[in-house]
Order: sequence, then C-alpha cells, then structure tokens
Amino acid sequence: MAELRYESGNVKSPYVHRVGILAIGSHLENHGAALPIDTDSKIASYIALQASLITGAKFLGVLYAATEYPFIDHGKHLEPEVLVEKQLIPTLKSAKKCLDLDWVVLVNGHGGNNPVKEFIETIQEKSELKIVFNNKIVEIEGPHAGTGEISIAALLGFLDASKLDEHCEFDKYPEVGMVGLEEARKIDSGIDKCAREVENLGVCVDMNLGESMLETAIVDVIHDIEEIVGDE
Repeated sequence: MAELRYESGNVKSPYVHRVGILAIGSHLENHGAALPIDTDSKIASYIALQASLITGAKFLGVLYAATEYPFIDHGKHLEPEVLVEKQLIPTLKSAKKCLDLDWVVLVNGHGGNNPVKEFIETIQEKSELKIVFNNKIVEIEGPHAGTGEISIAALLGFLDASKLDEHCEFDKYPEVGMVGLEEARKIDSGIDKCAREVENLGVCVDMNLGESMLETAIVDVIHDIEEIVGDE
C-alpha cells in the first residue's frame, strides 16, 4: 500500500485530514414561491464545501434527513431521536471507518436541527468521534425564507426571481417568515418576532447581505477547524 502524502496540497496541517465536515440541512420543507424545498441543505453544503477547500478538511457531503420542532409544520422531518440514531450516527461511523477521522464539524443550515445539540454526548460516544456543532448561518440569516435566505440563494444561483412578487402571499405560502404558522408563533416569541418583521418589511434581494452572511459562516467553520488542528 502506498504511503499517503498528507502534507501535500493547500492544507492547514497534515492533521486536518483527520477532520471531517458534514453539512446538515433539510431537503424536504417549503420555502415559499421563490426558493426550493432543499434550500437549507444547499446553503449548508456550500458553506461546508468552501471551508473544506480552504482548510483541507475532509468534505463528507450532506446528511439526507432532518428534524424539526413539533409545533412547526412546513415539511417532512424525522423525530430527533430517529435522526440521530438511524441517520446521523451511522453516517458518522461510516466516515470514521473509511477515512480514519478523529473529529467532525457539523455545519447546520436548518434551525429545526438545533435539538441535535442535546444528543452530542451520545453521538460522540457511539461514533467514537469528537463533534463540533456549527450553527452560525442559522444564527445570522434571519426569518425562514426571508431576505437572508433569498439573498444567499440569489448569490448562489438557485433563486427563482420571477416568483418574488408572489413569495409573500402568506395565505398561499404561510411558511415564509412563518407568518401563517399560528401555533409556532404562539409558542415561540422569536418566531413571532421574525414573522412580524416579514409582515412589515416583506423580502428582497440584497447581494451584499448574502455575500456577507456566507463569508461570516464560512470563516466561522474555518475557525472551528483551525482550533481543532491547533489543539492536536
């Protein structure tokens, strides 16, 4: 068997090959008229891949499944326990076995995946990997299917701008800003605040905003990887 040249190419250090980056988003949830149902997965995958290209860490692709809070109904999702046990842990175990990893950074692009954080200890124990949960893009992108996601989608080329005029027809697309998801608004004050923002301001394309959000998220993932490599 040939000896692998771990130091070759533009890598932060040879150890970075023991770090994987896995995007977790959502492939099956409505995002209004102008965005596709896999918006979150596309955004998370882009951020994860760019961080991989810059650092040399292993890009592991995207997890197919996602979870969601029970009071939000805008797609098809698994229960958190099912996602973790049946999808995430087997994926991580396979990656560790094939690539001899020590760490995996989970790049989350879907707010409904936040409950996964409650299972990090279990995930680490069963996968025999150290896990970092990076939630930066969720923290900064704003309302669901709102200006933030619209702007990122425009920048990456998967926005249907011809449908922007109907995007905020909330009777038809209640998930935009979660304006029409009454139960979610009653239960979660943060969701209600975002919904009011979209009701009052609508949505628009802001290419500078989209670029800034992506850059911020990518830099944050790179920082996670640099901390891992620096500690080893």
